Amino acid sequence: MTYPSSAAKAPTDPAPSDAAPDPAQLRFIARMRWMMLISGATTVIAIAAVISVIGYRVLHQEGSVVPDVTALLPKGARIVSASVAGERIAVVVEAGGSIEVRTFDVKTLRPAGTLKFATEP
Repeated sequence: MTYPSSAAKAPTDPAPSDAAPDPAQLRFIARMRWMMLISGATTVIAIAAVISVIGYRVLHQEGSVVPDVTALLPKGARIVSASVAGERIAVVVEAGGSIEVRTFDVKTLRPAGTLKFATEP
């Protein structure tokens, strides 16, 4: 088994590192900096556009499909009437001799509130 001779010299740099670049090299460096600046700005604009589209779609879900919702009524209750008022759905329910109005949001179908009517004792 033979090892390379330790007397082998490392290759030397043909151009000294402290020499000033010539005008052609300076123009090339300036052009590369300009291209890098344009490329960076384009990347930032593209990322901002993607993030803004995602944010818009998350915050403006007006056209989205609402899933089917089942509202549970107490045993023996019946729906007397239902109507739409503004951005609410009002459902009048008769349960156990008392009447209550349940409201739901039109867009999300989530319960918005309940109004119960009772007779004074």
